[in-house]
Amino acid sequence: MSDNDKVNTGHHIEDKELIKNARKPVGELGHQILDRMNKSHEAMAQWGVTHFEIAPDSKILDIGCGGGRNIERFAQQISESGRVVGIDYSEVSVEKSIELNKKSIDRGIVNVLQGSVSDMPFYDETFDIVTGFETIYFWPDFINDLKEVNRVLKKGGLVFFCNEAVYREGEMEKYDDLVELLDMKIYSEDVLKESLEKTGFKDFKAYIDEDNDWICITALKI
Repeated sequence: MSDNDKVNTGHHIEDKELIKNARKPVGELGHQILDRMNKSHEAMAQWGVTHFEIAPDSKILDIGCGGGRNIERFAQQISESGRVVGIDYSEVSVEKSIELNKKSIDRGIVNVLQGSVSDMPFYDETFDIVTGFETIYFWPDFINDLKEVNRVLKKGGLVFFCNEAVYREGEMEKYDDLVELLDMKIYSEDVLKESLEKTGFKDFKAYIDEDNDWICITALKI
């Protein structure tokens, strides 16, 4: 494999064709990257979810649900009166998430849909919690999409995002190849705060794991 087939992700040198599928998994490589993400993002996700509480009857939406591992995690924390819904615009992701969560879907506590964050098929004020792991980089119109998140959240509901990359002035060169390959945006803590406050959220909190460069944020709908 030549150097042209490789990409520096900021942490590792990877196969370019495989990593292209991080944005919208398709086909066999899509299946491969989702299996990997379920494993490779697990440490970050476990750290991230310590920053908010889930009640037994919580109604949770996971946007960009990928391989469905976070749906599985949340489904284990709710009762029969709670719900977890996953949405992803990749057909392969939806397929994978359904496969992983089949038992919970059969029990009626989990549902997985194909769709876009920009126009979600949910009533206003449906969810207590909306989560996004490693996904906001790819949202087509961040401000508009945050307004859509706000719409589907109940008043006082919580939004939570968790990312493996955080924007830091003068330290972003290592992500240049990845940003170009995936047409992604890496947000700073300040931009996240400003964007959420502009779209009807308050009580913004950010948590950063300096060793790993992880960031997770929470905010409440006004």
